Amino acid sequence: MSAFATLLTVMRKELRDLSRDRRTLALTLLLGPLLYPILILGMGKLAETRVKTQIDKPLEIPTIGAEHAPNLVKFLAAQGLNAVEAPKDLTAAIRDQRIDVALRISPDFRRNWEEGRPALVEIVQDSTRRAADVPTGRLKAALAGYGQQVGALRLLARGVDAQVARPLDVATQDLATAEAKRGVMLSILLPVLLTITSFLGGAYLVMDTTAGERERQSLEPLLATPAPRSAIVSGKIAAACVVGLASLLLTLLAFKLSAQLGTGAAARQLNMGFVPMLQMLFIMLPMLLIGTSLLTFLSAASKSMKEAQSHMTWLMLLPMLPGYALMVYPVKSELWQLAVPFLAQNQMLLKIIRHEPISLQMWGVYLATSLGIAAILWYAAVRRYHQERLAISG
Repeated sequence: MSAFATLLTVMRKELRDLSRDRRTLALTLLLGPLLYPILILGMGKLAETRVKTQIDKPLEIPTIGAEHAPNLVKFLAAQGLNAVEAPKDLTAAIRDQRIDVALRISPDFRRNWEEGRPALVEIVQDSTRRAADVPTGRLKAALAGYGQQVGALRLLARGVDAQVARPLDVATQDLATAEAKRGVMLSILLPVLLTITSFLGGAYLVMDTTAGERERQSLEPLLATPAPRSAIVSGKIAAACVVGLASLLLTLLAFKLSAQLGTGAAARQLNMGFVPMLQMLFIMLPMLLIGTSLLTFLSAASKSMKEAQSHMTWLMLLPMLPGYALMVYPVKSELWQLAVPFLAQNQMLLKIIRHEPISLQMWGVYLATSLGIAAILWYAAVRRYHQERLAISG
């Protein structure tokens, strides 16, 4: 039997064994594709509801010293910010989240106002509480608007054109394409999710067919056959890649279906065409090979399924590192980034999401380095399979 025929035989055997465990197969293929869009759309809906409610409805602003600035209080009320009596212990109320934001008006407000000097108003908030972002932003915007309006009136009262106080008229030209704007949410979530799915999509099958079979002492008969070890390893990796590819495809289809069924802005941002979906699948193929080859290598060195599963903790972190690093320190896209695992996938997916062109040089660097790393890990896994102690459990 040729090596390729052996590869296909091993691959079919592993997929057949997995299909018999229908519960595991369903969890492997359907849990992520179903869970990711539900969570994302649910969080988007909650965020939209929160912002809409806090922006549209009138808010009560606990105010200290409201009697010192009646005109300001009336202006804020016209903006839907109604001044109410502040609790005695304002600091404790804000720390306990009974109050989002409060306003303290200086006792010298009236005197400074009449003398034409800046009158002090103090916004009391806890900047670490994200739930208070919208009320605080509304209050700051209203106070800034009141200050600009009064400042302009003071200049006019002195016979000075209010435009004198505005030496610059700043305009912004946004060159972002419509596709890039729609893909903001996808660019944050999809690269990490797809990289994790492709990197670890076949993890269970790889660990079960290597560490699991070693623990059950069913690997020794397979290794005792005259079949080349490289074909055996390749067949197991190919089976895991089929499972990972199916999970990737289902994930993308779930995002597409969620975007079609959803009605909010979050759902519209998840929408993508079928051509970009195919491009994303092609981009993630090398990561499938890298992940399954690395897991095969690690599982071959593990004496039990539990030992192999212990690697999942740090393996889960690897695909997340580029995303976290770019959030803290954004960098411009450069050619060398396409040679760095995980970062390369992130950058390539971002270009697809933003509908940016990818040159042949970029494709060449990306595919050469990714497939090269996969080949090195495959060779390392094959060398592990040549060790006779692999067939010994315990």
